[in-house]
Amino acid sequence: MANTPPIRVLIAKAGLDGHDRGAKIIAHALRDAGMEVLYTGLRKTPESIVHAAIQEDVDCIGLSILSGAHNTLVPRLLTLLHEQKAEDILVVLGGTIPQADIPALKEKGVAQVFGPGTPLDSIVQFLREHVRPRTASI
Repeated sequence: MANTPPIRVLIAKAGLDGHDRGAKIIAHALRDAGMEVLYTGLRKTPESIVHAAIQEDVDCIGLSILSGAHNTLVPRLLTLLHEQKAEDILVVLGGTIPQADIPALKEKGVAQVFGPGTPLDSIVQFLREHVRPRTASI
């Protein structure tokens, strides 16, 4: 029986957001749940996020946006993933996203949107249920 490696998640802060406390809390919770987590830091571009996700061979990008730029940054990130043939990387979104914008973001390819106050266990459970298992390389 093959070993299943831990889920690898890249937590990213896109755009001009200057607040990352929530992203750090999520990263800590995912690590506590046994996932490998990489954090990009503040003010990253969609290009740098996609590059890091591919280089680090992650299963999921957790994108945190508080600036209101989600309707610009998210489509750009999804387009870049498509161009790099990396659509298998699950994209989830967190932050202050208006409910009215969520359906369009999901139609474009965001797997889930987690707003403020989302229980950490539900995020962990969602990733466990939706990330495709990889086999360990030998």
